[in-house]
Amino acid sequence: MRYLNLPAALLCATLLAYLPALATAQAGLQDAELITAEVEAFLLSQAQALPGVPEVVVTPPRITRQAACDHLDTFLPNPQLRSRMNVGVRCLAPEPWTLYVQASLSVQGYYYVTNRSIDAGETITFDDLVAREGDLLRLPRTVVVDPSQVVGYIAQQRISAGSTVRFSALRDPDSIVKGQPVRTEARGVGFVATGEGVALESGAPGVMIQVRTSSGQIVTGTVVNNTTVRILM
Repeated sequence: MRYLNLPAALLCATLLAYLPALATAQAGLQDAELITAEVEAFLLSQAQALPGVPEVVVTPPRITRQAACDHLDTFLPNPQLRSRMNVGVRCLAPEPWTLYVQASLSVQGYYYVTNRSIDAGETITFDDLVAREGDLLRLPRTVVVDPSQVVGYIAQQRISAGSTVRFSALRDPDSIVKGQPVRTEARGVGFVATGEGVALESGAPGVMIQVRTSSGQIVTGTVVNNTTVRILM
């Protein structure tokens, strides 16, 4: 029996390692590594909008019959980024095909919790907030990650100490609350008329709400600030 010497054995092992790639190239199939790189770059680009450091892990796809592609297009079947998701990759030319690649995404960044109990009606200050670090994708989308967006806002409910701060628990200080007295401002061509009323709905600036005027008429207008609703004639 003959035995291969060491250099020959290493050469044989190297060739065996490249056989799958050689077979793929000879068969004219798409390069799986190229798809993996495309998906990784795509997710990193998508995560740039989040205030943190993204990390992507892509499961290399299994290529069985997808022909080599000249024009790849990467997309999200579900537009919302998740910790684990499928990413679509389709070939636009020369031969169309579509496959889905599994990937994991994490975004390490800061979010904010309260350092004391805050009662409904209290105004949020910067001193009320403390930063915590974690994977932002594992938190509800309404959790505050930029304190400047909520400082000065008013708590709509009691927020316990150590709780994450959510936009849904706060209201704009310029918003109107259902049941409060408001000033109505009716504008038309060449005139402005003011009056009094009661808000029948809550709303932030720019939101349309209904108001019952002092005469009992129900009108619809746009919230200007925390005292005024503009009625368009």
